[in-house]
Amino acid sequence: MFDVITWLISLLLLLCSWMNLRSSPEAQDYSTAGLSDPLLAENSKKNSARLATAGFFSFLSFSWMNSLLSMGFKKPLTPDDIPSVVPEDEAELAYTKFSKAWDDALLSEPEGAKERNLVFRAVAKVYFKENILTAVCALFRTIAVVSLPLMLYVFVDYANSDHRDLRTGFLNLACLVMLKLVESLSMRHWYFAARRSGMRIRSALMVAAYKKQLKLSSLGRKRHSSGEIVNYIAVDAYRMGEFLWWSHSGWSLTLQLLLSTAVLFGVVGVGAVPGLILLLLCGLLNLPFAKMLQNCQTQFMIAQDKRLRSTSEILNSMKVIKLQSWEEEFKKQIESCRDEEFKWLAKAQLTKAFGTFLYWMSPTIVSSVIFVGCALMNSAPLNASTIFTVLATLRVMSEPVRVIPEAISAIIQVNVSFDRINNFLLDDELKTDEIERNGMEKSGTAVDIQAGNFSWDPETKHPTLRNINLEIKNGQKVAVCGPVGAGKSSLLHAVLGEILKVSGTVKVSGSIAYVSQTSWIQSGTIRDNILYGKPMETRRYNAAIKACALDKDINDFGHGDLTEIGQRGLNLSGGQKQRIQLARAVYADADVYLLDDPFSAVDAHTAGVLFHKCVEDSLREKTVILVTHQVEFLSEVDQILVMEEGRITQLGKYEELLMMGTAFKQLVNAHNDAVTVLPLASNESLGDLTKVGRDREIGNIQVVEKIEEEITTTTNVPGAQLTQEEEKEAGYVGLKPFLDYLNVSSGWFLLSSSVLGQVGFVVFQAASTYWLAYGIGIPKLTATMLIGVYSVISTLSAGFVYARAVTTAHLGLKASKAFFSGFTNAVFKAPMLFFDSTPVGRILTRASSDLNVLDFDIPFAIIFVVSPAVELTAALIVMTYVTWQVIIIALLALAATKVVQEYYLASARELIRINGTTKAPVMNYAAETSLGVVTIRAFGTVDRFFKNYLNLVDADAVLFFLSNAAMEWVILRIETLQNLTLFTCALLLILIPKGYIAPGLVGLSLSYALTLTQTQVFLTRWYCTLSNSIISVERIKQYMSIPAEPPAVVDDKRPPSSWPSSGTIHLQELKIRYRPNAPLVLKGISCTFREGTRVGVVGRTGSGKSTLISALFRLVEPASGCILIDGIDISKIGLKDLRMKLSIIPQEPTLFRGCIRTNLDPLGVYSDDEIWKALEKCQLKATISNLPNKLDSSVSDEGENWSVGQRQLFCLGRVLLKRNKILVLDEATASIDSATDAIIQRIIREEFADCTVVTVAHRVPTVIDSDMVMVLSFGDLVEYNEPSKLMETDSYFSKLVAEYWASCRGNSSQNLQAHI
Repeated sequence: MFDVITWLISLLLLLCSWMNLRSSPEAQDYSTAGLSDPLLAENSKKNSARLATAGFFSFLSFSWMNSLLSMGFKKPLTPDDIPSVVPEDEAELAYTKFSKAWDDALLSEPEGAKERNLVFRAVAKVYFKENILTAVCALFRTIAVVSLPLMLYVFVDYANSDHRDLRTGFLNLACLVMLKLVESLSMRHWYFAARRSGMRIRSALMVAAYKKQLKLSSLGRKRHSSGEIVNYIAVDAYRMGEFLWWSHSGWSLTLQLLLSTAVLFGVVGVGAVPGLILLLLCGLLNLPFAKMLQNCQTQFMIAQDKRLRSTSEILNSMKVIKLQSWEEEFKKQIESCRDEEFKWLAKAQLTKAFGTFLYWMSPTIVSSVIFVGCALMNSAPLNASTIFTVLATLRVMSEPVRVIPEAISAIIQVNVSFDRINNFLLDDELKTDEIERNGMEKSGTAVDIQAGNFSWDPETKHPTLRNINLEIKNGQKVAVCGPVGAGKSSLLHAVLGEILKVSGTVKVSGSIAYVSQTSWIQSGTIRDNILYGKPMETRRYNAAIKACALDKDINDFGHGDLTEIGQRGLNLSGGQKQRIQLARAVYADADVYLLDDPFSAVDAHTAGVLFHKCVEDSLREKTVILVTHQVEFLSEVDQILVMEEGRITQLGKYEELLMMGTAFKQLVNAHNDAVTVLPLASNESLGDLTKVGRDREIGNIQVVEKIEEEITTTTNVPGAQLTQEEEKEAGYVGLKPFLDYLNVSSGWFLLSSSVLGQVGFVVFQAASTYWLAYGIGIPKLTATMLIGVYSVISTLSAGFVYARAVTTAHLGLKASKAFFSGFTNAVFKAPMLFFDSTPVGRILTRASSDLNVLDFDIPFAIIFVVSPAVELTAALIVMTYVTWQVIIIALLALAATKVVQEYYLASARELIRINGTTKAPVMNYAAETSLGVVTIRAFGTVDRFFKNYLNLVDADAVLFFLSNAAMEWVILRIETLQNLTLFTCALLLILIPKGYIAPGLVGLSLSYALTLTQTQVFLTRWYCTLSNSIISVERIKQYMSIPAEPPAVVDDKRPPSSWPSSGTIHLQELKIRYRPNAPLVLKGISCTFREGTRVGVVGRTGSGKSTLISALFRLVEPASGCILIDGIDISKIGLKDLRMKLSIIPQEPTLFRGCIRTNLDPLGVYSDDEIWKALEKCQLKATISNLPNKLDSSVSDEGENWSVGQRQLFCLGRVLLKRNKILVLDEATASIDSATDAIIQRIIREEFADCTVVTVAHRVPTVIDSDMVMVLSFGDLVEYNEPSKLMETDSYFSKLVAEYWASCRGNSSQNLQAHI
C-alpha cells in the first residue's frame, strides 16, 4: 500500500517537472524571437500573463496569479490591468495549427465520401499530444481518490486493533496526507490544463469560422445568415472551452468506477456481485436518458438559432417596425420561436431531474444489496471497517454515476456543435480564380469581360447576366443605367467576382475600390471609416473629405471626425453614410472604382458636387464604373451601358445612344419630363442654365459660395458620443442580482421547497449512516434488521432528492420565462434613441449567451450551492459529535476559507464582468463583417480584418484563461485548509485511547471527514460559478429597466376610428432635441399642412428633414411645442393609434426574411386579391407572377434577393394597402431610375389625390409639383409657400432649383430647350 503511495508521489514530481520544462522552452523561444525586434515598437503589447516566466513551485501552486489577485483585491480591475495572452495561447498560433490539420484532413478524405467529423479529426490531431499530460494528471487523481476508502479501512482497523503502535498510526496519517496532496495537485492541474487546451480549440474554431465567412460565396451566405454565423462563434465554438474537461472527466470517471469496483471486491468479495449488477443496470439506464437529452439539445439549438436569426433581423430593422407600429406582431414572432425553444428546454431540464433521482437512488439501493450479499454469502463480516469502506467506496462511485451522464450530455452538445461548424466550414467558397487580376497592363484595358454569363443561383436555367461583352480602357468613366432589376448591381458584382461565373472570362487590372448601394459603415469613428486601415496622410485625407462634401457635416459633429458612429451608422443620415463610403473609396487611391448608385441618398446639389468634385476631379485619372439613375450626369461620361433584363442592350456615348432611340431615349425622356415640370422664370434663366452647363466650374462654385455666405453655422457644442461604453457594475453588488432573480421569477416558494428537499435528503442520509454505526455496536441486532432499517431510511432520502431536483428545474423554467418576457417587452418598448445608441451585438449577447446561462446554469448553480452547504454542516456536526476537539480547527479553517474566497471573488467578479464586455465586440465584429464582406473583399482588406479579429479573440480568451487560473488558485488553497480539518480528525482518532470511541463512530467520523474537502471544493466552485453566472441576471435586468417609450394606447385619449378624417397637420413652435442638454435640432417650427395638399420638404443634408418625420411619428418627443392632426395633439394619444393612421415609405427600404405576402402584410389583414391589386399598381405584378411560388416566393435576409429599387416598390405596396389619410415619403424614390420614379409619382398622385402627402426629397422634380414647399436650414423654417411663388423671388428654394438645373446640363438642357 505504502509503496504504491511513494510511487505516486515520485510520478507526480516527475510530471510537474515535465510540465515546467514543457512550458519554458516555448516562452524562451518567444523571448529570443523578441531580441531582434525594434526597441520602439509601434504598438507595445501589454505584459503577458506571468505564467510564461513562472518557476516550478509558482507553477505548481498557481502563485503566478498572486500579483493580479492582489491588485483586484485593492481596487476593482479594469481592462487595462489585464495582461495579454501567453504567446503559446494566441489565437493566431491555434488557428495556424488547426488550419494545417484541417487541410490534411480534407486531402485524406476519399472522393465522394461524406465529409463528416473533419473538424473533430483536425482538432484531435493538433491537441492530442498536449492532452496526454492532462490525462496523466487525471489518472493520478483517479488512483488517489479510489485509494482513500482503503485508508478509511486501515484507520478503522487500527482503531479496532488491540495492539496499537503509534508509529503505524502516524505512518497511516502520512499516507493520508500524501494521498490528499496527490489528489489535490493533480486534479487542479488537470482541470487547468484541460480548460487551457479547450480555450485554444475555442480560439482556433472561432477564428476558423470568421475566416470562413470572409471566403463564403453568395450561395453560402444565403444558407448561413449573419445571425447564424454569429451563433457558430458565440455558442458552438465557445462551447469548446469546456469540451476537453468533459471528455477527460468521462474516461477518468469510468476508470474510477472500475477501480472502485475492484476495491469493493477486495473488501467484500463475491458479496459485491449483486450490487454491481444493479449498478450496471443503473448505468445502462443512462443510455436512453442520454439519447433523450441529445434530442432535446439538438432541437433546442435549432429553435434557438431560429429565434436569434429573427431577433437579429428585427433589431436591425427596428425603425421601420416602430414607424409601421408592428411591434406586437414581431414580438409574437419572437415569442413563438421562444415557445418552441422553451418546450425543449423544459423537456431537457425535467429529464435531468429524473436522472438526478436515479443517480442518488442507486448508491442507496446498491449498498443495501451489497450488505445483503455479504450477509447471505458470508463473504465478509458486517463490521465497522467493512461497512464504512463500502459506503466510502460507493460514495467514490456515486460521483461517476452522477457526472458521467452529464459528461455524455455535454459531449453530445459538443458533437452537435462540431457538426454545425463542420457543415459551415465545408460550405461553398468564393472562387478566387474566377477573375484574372494581371497580364493586362500593356493593353491599357482596366476591365475586360468576354461572353460572360453569371448567375446568383447555380441551379436556375436563366442566368442573372447573359452574354456580357465589355471592355473598359484605363481612365474611362463608364455609366451603367437601366430600369429597376435590370442587373446593374450584378454587373459590378461580376467585376468583383462575387457572383458565380457560369461561362466566359473576366479580367481586371489593378486594385479596386467599391461603394455599395446600401451603405456599409463600421462601428468606430468617422476617421476610422474613411482611413479604413490606411495610414493618415493629412492632405489626401482632407482632399477626400472635401471631394465628398463631408467637411460641413464633420464641422457640425460635436467631436469632428472623431465622432463615434453607432452600429451600421445608426446616428448618421443616409446621405452622410453614402458620402463616408465614397470618401473611403477616394482615400483608398485604387485603380478601378465601382460605384453602385452613390448619389441616390443625397440631394441634387450634393449629387452635382459629388459628381464633379469626386468622380470628375478626384478620380479623373482612374477607371470608374458608375451605376446611376441620375440621367443628368450621363452626358459627362466616356461611355454609357444600358441594361435590361440582365443584358447590355446598348453601349456607346450619350449622343450616339440618343440617336439610336429605344430604351435609352425613354430613360432620358422620363427624366426630361420630370425636369420640365420646373416652373421657368424666364428664357434668360434658361440661357443661364445652358451657360452653366457649358462652364460648370464657375457657375457651380458661385452658387455654392453665395449660399455658403447666407448660411449661419450653428455653434459647435461638444456633447457625449452617441454610442456609449457598455455599462457594467463594479465591485461587489451584494445579493441584489440573486434577489432580482427570485423576485422577477416569483421563485421564493420553489427555492424554499428545494432547500427543504435537500435538508430532508441530508438528514435522512446522516440518519441512515448513523444507524449503521450505532447498530454494529448492538450484538443482538440481526443483519436483516440492520440492513432493512438502513434501506428504508435511505429510500426516503431519495424521495427528498427527487423533490429537490423537480422544484429546482421548475424554478429555472419559471425564471427563464419571466426574464425572457420582461427583456423582450422592455426591448420592444424601448424608444428609438436606445437602438440608435446601442450596438445590436450588445442586445444579441444578452438574448443569446446571457439567456443561455439563465436557462441552463443558474437554477442548478443555486441548488449546487445549497446542497454542499447543507452537507458540510451535517459533516461538521457528525465529526464534532465523535471528537469535539475537531470543531476548533474546523471553524478556523472555515473562517480562513471565507477570507480566501472573498479575496478571490473581488478579482473574479471583475474578470467575468470585463469578459462580458470583451465577448460582445467579438460577436459585433463578426456580425459587422458578415454585412460588409463584399466591401471588405473588394478593397482587399481581408487580412487586416482577420488580424483585428485575432486581437479581439485573444482579448476575450485571456479573461477565460485568467478566470480559470484564479478558480484553481482559490480551490487549491481551500482544499489545503479543509485538509487540515481532515488531518486533525485523523490525528485525534489515532491519539484517543482504544475503547474511548466505538469503532462504528470512528468509521462514521472519518467517512464524513473524507468527504469534507470534496464538499467544500464543490461548494466553492459552485458558489463562484453562481457569483459569475448571476452577472448574466444583472446584465439582462439592466435592459429590463430601459425607460419605455409612451404607451401604445391611452384608453381615455383614444382618437375616433375615422380620425384623421381630413388630414390637416398643424406644427406649433415645434422644438426637438435628441437628448436632454443636447442642442436643438428643430428650433421652433410653426406652419400648417392643409388637408389634401402635397407638401414638399427640402433642405441640405442635416437640415432637420428626417427629424421632422421622426417628430411626426413620435420616434422622438418634442422638447416643447406640439403637432396637431385634425385638431388632436398627437403627444396625448397612444403611439399605436398614431402610427397606424400614418403611412410612410422610409428612406431605407426594409424587407424581412419570409415571403412576399408577409412582407406586404405582416399583420395578415388583407386578402390575396387586395395584395395583387397593390402589386399591380406598384409595377411588381409582372415580376412576381412569373415566380413559381407567386406570393409565397421567398425573401432572404434583409431582402437581399431583391434589388434596392424593387424593395422600394414593396414599401410603396405596403402604403397602397394601408390607404391612410396622411402619407409621408422620406426620400422614397432615391434608389429608382427616373422612369420608375415618374410612375411612382403618378401612382401616388392618383391613389392619394385626397390625402395629405408630405415628401422629403433630394430630387427637386419630386417636390416641384407640390402644392406647398417647406425649406429647412439647420433646424429653422426658412420658407413655406407655393413653389411657383418661391420661384419668382430670390428665395432659397429658387437657388436649390438653379443648382438642380446646373447639374442637369449638357444634352439634358439642350433637350429641355428643344422640348420647350
